Amino acid sequence: MGGLTFSNMPEPVLIAEALGGIILLLSYLALHQVLPLPASFSGAFAATILLIVGLIIMLPAAIVMMWRTAKAMAPELFNLSEKSSPGEKHDADH
Repeated sequence: MGGLTFSNMPEPVLIAEALGGIILLLSYLALHQVLPLPASFSGAFAATILLIVGLIIMLPAAIVMMWRTAKAMAPELFNLSEKSSPGEKHDADH
């Protein structure tokens, strides 16, 4: 199994993940009215918008991590396993 680390992730995906985390933190602060926002964009409405935007920004990183995990766990599904050639050893019972 190859080494799955964050350093192997594409840089734009890592940046999007960090930005999404920051936006989720801002959503929490907006919900608890710690973050000073304009009156027209405050409270639960701002927190909801920031939460949705933060999650959407974090989706590419989640997709890349799930894709890489699936490829590592089931390489046969992605045609990554080594296939035996017809002349190689076979089981005598089959």
